[in-house]
Amino acid sequence: MQIINPKSNFDFVGKNLIAVILCLLVILAGVLSLVLKGGPSYGVDFSGGTLVQVRFSDPVPASVIKDYLADLKLDSLTIQQFGDGANEFLIRAQQTGDEMSHFTKKIEQALKNGSDDSGLEVLRSEMVGPQVGKDLRRKGLLSLGYAMIGTLIYLSWRFEYRFGVAAIVALVHDVLVTLGFLSIFDIEIDLTIVAALLTIIGYSLNDTIVIFDRIRENLVRNLDETFPEMVNRSINETLSRTILTSGTTLLVVASLYIFGGNVIHGFAFAMLVGILAGTYSSVFVAGALILFWEKRRPSLSRRPEAKPFG
Repeated sequence: MQIINPKSNFDFVGKNLIAVILCLLVILAGVLSLVLKGGPSYGVDFSGGTLVQVRFSDPVPASVIKDYLADLKLDSLTIQQFGDGANEFLIRAQQTGDEMSHFTKKIEQALKNGSDDSGLEVLRSEMVGPQVGKDLRRKGLLSLGYAMIGTLIYLSWRFEYRFGVAAIVALVHDVLVTLGFLSIFDIEIDLTIVAALLTIIGYSLNDTIVIFDRIRENLVRNLDETFPEMVNRSINETLSRTILTSGTTLLVVASLYIFGGNVIHGFAFAMLVGILAGTYSSVFVAGALILFWEKRRPSLSRRPEAKPFG
C-alpha cells in the first residue's frame, strides 16, 4: 500500500538546517528542564523507598493527607495526586525498614483514623531498598549503552562506519528528546520508562535502516545525481512506508495512553514522544549527518563517474 507516490520530490535535504536547529532547540529545552529540576525524577524503582497508592471515597487535599500521616514521621514524604480525580493519591517515602505489609497497614490505618473514611482503598504498594534502586539505575543505563554499541557495530558491518555513527547520533537524539519531555511534564523515570526507551531505540533504528538501505542501493544505480539529490530521493521513495508504520504504531500507543490506565501512562507517553522523535531523526538527523560526512570525506563506495557532492 502506498499513500505517497515514491517518485515524489519533497525537498527534505533542503530543510536540513532548519530541522537540525529545531531538534537542537527541543533538546536544549529538555536539558534546561533537567538542570532546573536537579536531574531526572526517579521513581521508587531507581531511587529506593516505598510507594503506596490509595483512593478515598471523596476528594481530599494533599496537605490534609500529609497531616494524617504526620505521626508516622516518614522520611522525605511526598503526596501526589494520581489520575483524573481528586481522590486518588501516590504516597512516597524513603521508609524501607519495615515489612511491606506492616508498613502499608500503618499508612492505611493512619489515613482511616484521620479521615474517618471507611471506603479507603490501598490499590498498590511497592518497596525498594536504596542499594537495589541504585543497582537498577546502573543496569538501566548500561542496557541503553549496550544497545547503542550493538547498533554501531551492526550498522558498521552491514553498511559503512559513517552510517553507524549517523544512526547512533539519531538514537541519542531520540533518547534526549524523550527524556526532555519526561522532565518537562514531570513524569518519573522507572523500569517501564527504560523499557520504553529501549523499544524506541529499536523502532527508530528500523526506520533508519530502511532509509540507509535505499541510499546504499541508489549509490550505484543513479550516477547522474549528486549525493544530496540521491539522499533526498531515497527518503522520498521510503516516505510512504515511514508514514504508514509510524502512523499505525502511533494509533496503538495513543490508545494505550488514553485507555490503558494511569499505571502505564508514563510508558505510553514516552513511546508517543519517542516514535515521533524517531521518525523525525530518521528523515532529518541521520540524513543530515550522512551529507555532512560526505561533504568533508567523500566515500569511495561510488564509482568515479558519479557526480561529486554539490
